[in-house]
Amino acid sequence: MKSVKQESWHAHTVEAVLQRIDSERLGLTQSEVEQRLQQYGSNRITPSRRRGPVERFLAQFHDVLIYVLLAAAVVTALLGHWVDTGVILGVVVLNALIGFIQEGKAEQALEAIRDLLSPQANVLRDGRYILIPAEQLVPGDVVTLQSGDKVPADLRLIRVKNLRIEEAALTGESVPVEKALEPVAENAPLGDRASMTYSGTLVTYGTAEGVVVATGDDTEIGRISTMLGEVQTLTTPLLRQMAVFSRWLTVAILGLAAAVFAFGVGVQGYSPQEMFLAAVGLTVAAIPEGLPAIMTITLAIGVQRMARRNAIIRRLPAVETLGAVNVICSDKTGTLTRNEMTVRTITTADEVFEVSGVGYNPHGGFSRQGQVIQMEDYPELGELCRAGLLCNDANLHNVESQWVIQGDPTEASLVSLAMKANLIPELEREEWRRVDVIPFESEHRFMATLHCDRVGHAFIYLKGAPERVLEMCHRQRSQGEDQPLDLRYWHERIQEMASQGKRVLAVAFQATDINHCSLRFEDVQGGLTLLGLLGIIDPPRTEAIAAVKECQEAGIRVKMITGDHLLTAQAISQQLGLKHSHKALAGAELENMDEEALGKEVLEVDVFARASPEHKLRLVKALQAQGRVVAMTGDGVNDAPALKRADVGIAMGHKGTEVAKEAAEAVLADDNFASIAQAVKEGRTVYDNLKKSILFILPTNGGEAVALIAAILLGYMLPITPVQILWINMVTAVTLALALAFEPPEGNVMRRRPRDPRKPILSGFFIWRIIFVSAILVAGTFGLFLWYREQGASIEYARTIAVNTLVMFEIFYLLNTRYITSSVLSREGLLGNRYVLIAIAVVIGLQWLFTYTGPMQQLFASVALGLHDWGWIMLVTSSVFVLVELEKFFLRLREKKAPPRRVKAPVTAFERFKFWGVWPAALILLLLGVGVGSWVWVQLEGEKEQAVVVAEAERQAPSPAEPLPDTPTPKVKTPPERTPTPVPQPPEVAQIPRPEEEQEAPARPDVAPQPPIREAPEQAEVSPAVKTVVVQPGDTLSQIAARAYGDPNQWPLIYEANRDKIKDPNVITPGMELTLPPVPENQD
Repeated sequence: MKSVKQESWHAHTVEAVLQRIDSERLGLTQSEVEQRLQQYGSNRITPSRRRGPVERFLAQFHDVLIYVLLAAAVVTALLGHWVDTGVILGVVVLNALIGFIQEGKAEQALEAIRDLLSPQANVLRDGRYILIPAEQLVPGDVVTLQSGDKVPADLRLIRVKNLRIEEAALTGESVPVEKALEPVAENAPLGDRASMTYSGTLVTYGTAEGVVVATGDDTEIGRISTMLGEVQTLTTPLLRQMAVFSRWLTVAILGLAAAVFAFGVGVQGYSPQEMFLAAVGLTVAAIPEGLPAIMTITLAIGVQRMARRNAIIRRLPAVETLGAVNVICSDKTGTLTRNEMTVRTITTADEVFEVSGVGYNPHGGFSRQGQVIQMEDYPELGELCRAGLLCNDANLHNVESQWVIQGDPTEASLVSLAMKANLIPELEREEWRRVDVIPFESEHRFMATLHCDRVGHAFIYLKGAPERVLEMCHRQRSQGEDQPLDLRYWHERIQEMASQGKRVLAVAFQATDINHCSLRFEDVQGGLTLLGLLGIIDPPRTEAIAAVKECQEAGIRVKMITGDHLLTAQAISQQLGLKHSHKALAGAELENMDEEALGKEVLEVDVFARASPEHKLRLVKALQAQGRVVAMTGDGVNDAPALKRADVGIAMGHKGTEVAKEAAEAVLADDNFASIAQAVKEGRTVYDNLKKSILFILPTNGGEAVALIAAILLGYMLPITPVQILWINMVTAVTLALALAFEPPEGNVMRRRPRDPRKPILSGFFIWRIIFVSAILVAGTFGLFLWYREQGASIEYARTIAVNTLVMFEIFYLLNTRYITSSVLSREGLLGNRYVLIAIAVVIGLQWLFTYTGPMQQLFASVALGLHDWGWIMLVTSSVFVLVELEKFFLRLREKKAPPRRVKAPVTAFERFKFWGVWPAALILLLLGVGVGSWVWVQLEGEKEQAVVVAEAERQAPSPAEPLPDTPTPKVKTPPERTPTPVPQPPEVAQIPRPEEEQEAPARPDVAPQPPIREAPEQAEVSPAVKTVVVQPGDTLSQIAARAYGDPNQWPLIYEANRDKIKDPNVITPGMELTLPPVPENQD
């Protein structure tokens, strides 16, 4: 469809516009309409492509960590670990469903804009007026407007009668705009184009006719719709940080798996197939499967908490983004102010009075020089309030405790003023009956009314623009009598009030004859007495002033961007206490700036006036280009593009248009700027709690991964199976971490500077803490596992010990994590969050089920533990609580002794932490771990070498029937109160299966992974007299049975005959001499 050529219709005369649009004052004919309908199309905004439900659902999976989890699910499926696969896929799908539901209404802004269009239009066609659907309008149609109509298209006015249009939704200006026929400057801002009316605005007073110059996408609201569709929505700081963190974590896990693979193949001599399976298992174990669920649920909890504070969050990540905001760009009208015109100042010939009260609410009073006055002491004040009430067409009504206006907002403020002066509108209008009226028109800029009472008095009351009223006055009211007019005094007062951003009205009166029945212009051209001046303004909300101060103390710059006049904007900014309010920029100045100049000014200026939708969008982009995290508030259609572009768009719930609400991520239910400060506080708390959750859950995964690596490298059985790892990661760890989502705000949350969104979510201190705690968990868990194995416990028993040890470590560490650097050794620290106590109780119950119930024992291969086992577990796991509290203590001690430093931006204590430097400390800890591991490895290798020497000596001994005196024979310590260990059965899954050509007997479940079998210098020597065999390096019971009996399945016979020597059938020492019993006669 063809578009109407974009022209400055407001700058042309009526005749020129009709000629250019090829129309006339009588409108179009039906045939012309049909032709133009084909040419220009319907008066509808073209809908843009919107994502369908399937596309929106699939978009929830677009995350690096989710990709890794999906890959892990595929690998576990290929390995046949269907339980692992099902749980991982369940977590991923649940996370996607939560995000899908929360964002279900995220793209409805364009639909809301279409709903703004007027459904009907009164149009002049073929010389007669008809009512048609607004979408059938075409350029050139002549449309009539009257009070209450919604403008159906962009019109160039051709006839005007007292027309006022409310354009707040489009321009942000709080006062209805008076319209006229005269052209205006071509570069006039949208709010100053008095000769135009725009689609979607509202007629509040008067009548008019206008010719349609733009329809559909070509209207101003259509341009905003197009702009809104083209605006790119940025990802939030949290999502950007989590993307970096996920990539870092993925690289770290894959790199670690690759290193283990290379070490196993190159150093240990395992086959590539074996080590590939081991590396895959390590990768699955190291991934924090519960992290996406924790993040999503924590954000959802934040949504609920914000809703209780009147901030409704429409997109989950916006919860945390509010905590990262360092600039708030706020609309003035309805956000920082109430959008309720209020008389604040009254100036008479003798005094200046201040008026109290909020909005249209008539509760308030009068004061002079800070002292409350009584109305009866100042009769001229009462006369002025009565004149403003009678020369007035507005009304106020109390509807459900809310004062609702009927008529013009400025006139409604005069009704409220009269009620504050104890005047009752109904009684006053009944006593002083209106006889005639001269309505307000832009040509003469005043309104006059004629009134009379029942006892023969008659008065003319007049109000209007002060310059115009002064021209009609010769006297002024002072101390109860008329005196000569002091023009200099009044001009000074007018200038003073205007400089404060107030709209100034002058009020005058004149006594007249009771027989005066009609009011003419000649009756008010002179001889009037000036009663005084009224200073009217949409004042700032009281709570907004406190909220602005709180935001500034929190390091957040508040900038006001409004479509209102420059002086008004500056006056409101000064009352709000905005910084740099002495300097302001108008939209016309922004037009002449390039992006570089704008980028400099936007950091220095906090007040922007006469701003168009394009200006607001440019300002948001300029701030983001400077690295700022921007929250944009607004309630009008003109705010929608900037709301969508901002990092957080915040719309007003009550007075905001549906367009603004749908373009925003958050909606304020009470339209109160103060709620933004509370939302920022909640956002910072959510981020703090997310960091605590990450700091809690990552050491668990780190401990598991290192324990698995140690077991693989040292040739031990895995201390925890994959399904047990999944139980820890997805059940106990997630349950405990979620309790941290309910942590209350920390005391200094609103005294901190905003965090740098470019910094990674894991600081140097966080990495140190994760390594430190992981080392404690590894030492305790793996140490208890090995100790129990040395005591002769079965692999199932030792693994049950390991799992419960790790979970108890988590419980103690959860208490540490409540305060990252502060001590928790207080009643508040230990008992202050009831959700932590509930989570601990739930996890203890889950571990009881895990340990003692039959179905869980079958699923997880766990066994029942004794009371003494729990004693050892508690003794070991409580160490993490003590050690972390000691670390915090030394941290605080060092911070206290450290000399103060000047920094550009405040840094939290844990970010300044240096223990000879964070990275050197982490390196030292890592080297210590490697050193201890190397020492253990050397000791084990030394034992093997010694055993080989002993075996060589045995072969050379004269009497092989007796063992050598110095042969190390392990002493078996049977665990107390433990029933005799039954004959081990083959395990269900081999940890690291060897290729078939390297296996001489079927793999058994409880046999530790061994290096590939190498040929020994000599085969085990069997003594013919006593039937004994000396164990060679690499031998297993199955291999010895195969050589001795020709049947590897006879290994239990050897185990039973040598129970005094063999503590564990999976572990036999080279050089050990074993007795070979005869095969029972009933066996082959």
